[in-house]
Amino acid sequence: MITVRYFASLREKLGPEERVMWRQGFTLSALRDALIAKGADHASVLSRERAVRCALNQQMSNEDALIPDDAEVAFFPPVTGG
Repeated sequence: MITVRYFASLREKLGPEERVMWRQGFTLSALRDALIAKGADHASVLSRERAVRCALNQQMSNEDALIPDDAEVAFFPPVTGG
C-alpha cells in the first residue's frame, strides 16, 4: 500500500490524498497510468498531455523511479505558489 498525495490544482480535483494498493517493482510512470485509468477526474488532471511533476518519499523523481513498499508519492503541477 502506498500513499498518493495531490497538490495545487490536482488537489482541488482529486482531494488531498488516497491510499493505493501497489506492487513493489513498479515505476511512477506505471502508477500515473493506473491512476489515469481510474476515471475521468484522474484522467483530466494526470493526463499525459499535461505537465505533472512527481516526488517519491519527498524527493523530486523521474517517472522511471521504482516505488518501494509503503512509499509516499506526490503529484503536482510544475509551478506551485507559496
